[in-house]
Amino acid sequence: MNLFQGIRVLDLSRMLAGPYGSMLLADMGAEVVKIEDPDGGDPMRVMGPPFLPDGESAYFLAVNRNKQSVVLDLTRDAGRDVFHDLARHADVVWENFRPGILERLGCDWPRLHALNPRLVMCSISAYGQDGPYRDWPAFDLALQAMGGAMSITGEPGGNPVRMGLPMGDLAGGMFGAFAVAGALLRRERTGQGAHVDLSLLDCQVSLLTYMAQYFWTDGRVPGPMGSGHASVVPYGAFATKDGHLIVAVFAEKFWEHFCVALGQPAWREDPRFTLNRDRVANRAALEEAVRSVFATRTTAEWLERLHRHGVPAAPIQRVDQVLADPQVSHRAMVVPMAHPVHGTVPTLGTPVKVDGGMTVEVCAPARLGQHTEEVLVRLLGYDRERIAHLREMTVIR
Repeated sequence: MNLFQGIRVLDLSRMLAGPYGSMLLADMGAEVVKIEDPDGGDPMRVMGPPFLPDGESAYFLAVNRNKQSVVLDLTRDAGRDVFHDLARHADVVWENFRPGILERLGCDWPRLHALNPRLVMCSISAYGQDGPYRDWPAFDLALQAMGGAMSITGEPGGNPVRMGLPMGDLAGGMFGAFAVAGALLRRERTGQGAHVDLSLLDCQVSLLTYMAQYFWTDGRVPGPMGSGHASVVPYGAFATKDGHLIVAVFAEKFWEHFCVALGQPAWREDPRFTLNRDRVANRAALEEAVRSVFATRTTAEWLERLHRHGVPAAPIQRVDQVLADPQVSHRAMVVPMAHPVHGTVPTLGTPVKVDGGMTVEVCAPARLGQHTEEVLVRLLGYDRERIAHLREMTVIR
């Protein structure tokens, strides 16, 4: 996939939010050069368990494919000079340091913009580059808590629960990649670079969408509803004779089909259930009736009946079942990745399909510093003597 072919990204990020977003850019063809510290590189290289047999972190493996690794000590003047040289040749600098750190390192937006006015810089931080929480540290759990997600996740009356997917981090990577694409498009039209200030808390607040609008409309503070929906009934997970499934009767046209599929034509005539607003008002009674009916057949039997009548329904799959699902396989969402030590290992594909393309070339995450010399020679034209001197100074490795 070549949507970002020819775009060079200097990736200073670590942990999850940053590396996930830069991986999205790499998957779409950008040349992503991951700049890592001499002292172990990205801390996620040792995050675990689990680990591969040689000690490589599965966590790191998941979000750092298709990138090059350059080791560079930005705390040293000579290392900063090398980074400035790289920035002159870059299209994007992608970073998730806490606000103020790059300024102390001499690699902040004003300095880099002066070196390369066409540069796009994306700064991902927990709370943004300004505001009263600017200097607070935070990880995914804190963002889910601060952004409201934990208050609406879980069963009614239960303890606060984090979303199983780390959306506090992942949303930042997705919003960041989207913002960089827009900034690069503007640059093509105007020649003007941009500094994207991306707050992970802002991203979580943005995801509240209709939840926030509901509160402003009726004044009710949303709370956890399990798998249910505040505005739609029936909608959620239901136990069957041998497991669970979900149904989503999200429009009136599905209600009649749902009643037929469940063999309950009388529900269509019941004034408590005629329209969705009636069903919401009588949620407890209808859901109890639905639970009783679903308990009489297996998941497979119900899915066949529901799908035959065009009712949105699906099984609740474990992660292992998802990764073996025929639709997931058909859409190339599990792909082989050549690993220099472990041979071919599976990894996730990209959801972005362009011009009918279903796969992208997948390269395993680079070893720490694997591309340092190659990048400095190819991109900056450094000679072997200069590189040897930088290595002797332990500025690079």
